[in-house]
Amino acid sequence: MKLQPDQKLDLHEVLKDLDNYRPKRRGWTWRRRVGDQRLGPFVYKDSAEGLRNSVPLPAACHFGGIDPQCDCVITTEIASGRFEDDLRRMRMAAWHGADHIMVIRTTGQSHIDGLIEGTPEGVGGVPITRKQLRATRKALDAIEEEVGRPINFHSYVSGLAGPEMAVLFAEEGVNGAHQDPQYNVLYRDINMHRSFVDAAEAKRILADASLLQLDGAHNANATAKEAWKVTPELFVQHAINTAYSRAAGMPADLIALSTVPPTAPPAPKLRLDLPYAVALRELFRGYRFRAQQNTRYMEADTTEATITHVLDTLISRLTSADIQSTITPDEGRNIPWHYNNVAGVNTARQTLMGADGLREILELRQDGPLREEVRQLKERAVLFLEEIIALGGYYAAVAAGMFVDSGYFPERKADGIARDPLGGDGAGTVVARAPGYGAPVCSHFGQNRYAPGACADYGGCTLCNPERIRYIDEVDPEDNVERRLARPLAERAEGLLRPEVERHGDGVVCVTLFMPAAPEIAEAAALEMARGMGLGNPQVISRRLMHPAEGSVFEIKGVLDLAVRINALEIARPEAPLPEAEIEAWVRPRDIHVVAATVGEDEHSVGLHEILDIKHGGIEKYGFHCHYLGTSVPIERLLDAAQRTGARAVLISTMVTHADVHRRNMRRLHDLARARNQRSQLVLVVGGTQVTDAIARECGLDAGFGRGTTGREVASFLVRRLRESGSP
Repeated sequence: MKLQPDQKLDLHEVLKDLDNYRPKRRGWTWRRRVGDQRLGPFVYKDSAEGLRNSVPLPAACHFGGIDPQCDCVITTEIASGRFEDDLRRMRMAAWHGADHIMVIRTTGQSHIDGLIEGTPEGVGGVPITRKQLRATRKALDAIEEEVGRPINFHSYVSGLAGPEMAVLFAEEGVNGAHQDPQYNVLYRDINMHRSFVDAAEAKRILADASLLQLDGAHNANATAKEAWKVTPELFVQHAINTAYSRAAGMPADLIALSTVPPTAPPAPKLRLDLPYAVALRELFRGYRFRAQQNTRYMEADTTEATITHVLDTLISRLTSADIQSTITPDEGRNIPWHYNNVAGVNTARQTLMGADGLREILELRQDGPLREEVRQLKERAVLFLEEIIALGGYYAAVAAGMFVDSGYFPERKADGIARDPLGGDGAGTVVARAPGYGAPVCSHFGQNRYAPGACADYGGCTLCNPERIRYIDEVDPEDNVERRLARPLAERAEGLLRPEVERHGDGVVCVTLFMPAAPEIAEAAALEMARGMGLGNPQVISRRLMHPAEGSVFEIKGVLDLAVRINALEIARPEAPLPEAEIEAWVRPRDIHVVAATVGEDEHSVGLHEILDIKHGGIEKYGFHCHYLGTSVPIERLLDAAQRTGARAVLISTMVTHADVHRRNMRRLHDLARARNQRSQLVLVVGGTQVTDAIARECGLDAGFGRGTTGREVASFLVRRLRESGSP
């Protein structure tokens, strides 16, 4: 399956012949770092190889369209509940620089003692099935060819079916997984014996298949009432996880610690979080680190989440991160929206590239409070571990509620999570192995009388011989991917287009409303207005108080039940710019003068300089004589200069749009030129970020150019218009 950048992902092609599909590669892949990499006018210190196809950051247009890639892997978490919808989102994220795609597993699936086959719709995530994994890996294999970089696929080896999930992941080319027996115990109430026995087998399989393992210790500071106080415990959880993983046969370079800063503004974030980040990296030197934002403090406001995300990523640059994970404000619904996934990725890479080389010019002070805080955190962690040993070990400590207690150890609040070592899901299900136990598989924890070459006499196990894998396509004739795709793909075939943010053609849209009233009135009014816009089932997804009496701003989502026919749309086809040689050949012998200025009371000048100046590729390079008059220039002065110089064109720039001042200035230019009998001799052109060609022509001008316009485009228009007018 080969993708074309100008064609949509063919979901039928993804699903075709899945029973015979095998992943192109196995195991985790890191980015290829490049030292002192030159891109455009800059040299990057912390960068990696670039992409074959990508969407650069918005400001890249000012730097020659460069798209530097940071040195660490970037994650996005995707799970709409329907894997077929997520594949297109993965493609978008990959074009924006994500190379670690995490798929959230359903909560309920943690309590199923076996694998799910077929593709039932997920609740709170995606059901991890063989079909889901195989279709996703097949799509990602094609997407990574399209963007030119390996993409790591990741899910969760948790719950009662942990070893079975590990085998499934190894078989299907999954590249990374969460595996943390303490997560099962504390947050899923799975029996301790069962959890740790399962973990040993699962970790052995993950190690043999070279999957990167992430732990889940960070959940303590996403759960505790006062997260910044559980940091000593986090070190202990990481220590238990890494020691157990190593004992199970997992090498250090396949173990990644999931680190989450414990606070968010208005807390003094850097002062609290930076010592924790430094201490963690010092204690666990030699392991990998995956940095992630703390969802505990994340509200629905995208601005707030973005600012905290930037601060978290700054901590990664000041310390280190092998993987920078990204979280979106709608993570709590487990259906991150298309554009929020991309926004999270872009926030991370914009911050990381903006902070490129930071550690070469800054260093953390070692003679102040930072070093004292680091030392104290380490001491508290050691004391915590000593108390566990004194109590009789991990099981006893959990039974005593030592973990996720919001007291700052050795302080206790008695609000920790307590579990019975003999209780929980799967209690009593661990069976002791008989002496001389034999397992006819090649990847196995513990003594095996068939080793080495355990599976050779049986024609190979499924990890060695994929032909032995039994593929089950669907189990439910009603709830399956083909039925879910029937309507949206039929509409696509008819040329119908609907908006979407969660699932294929779901019609969901989001509107922003500011309501100048008290909060309760404002919210009720905002919902009523959304209904008046024709939105079905409107819901407030974000509210921000501006003032108790003056008003609030709301983001409201609803369903717009409207499909448009693509072939009925009137689409403006912009004229291609003229060849540069043709422009210059026509302009130079004709001595054409142009007058330009930013008009009204507008002080912006950068955009106009880029259109005019030769060093920015402006129209000067074609031979136009440009008379730039400056900023805040009255219309009369422009027309005076045009008359004095014999100019053939007037170019105005307008950025300020308050009270439609830009429209008034456009109309005034046209009207005054006509009143002074200059209109027929002049080509009048306007540019600005809020300008469109339609607005310019409505106001009487000849053309309007918006954001991203180049000097070549303006020069092409001027040449064409002057030719039409019969200019000699």
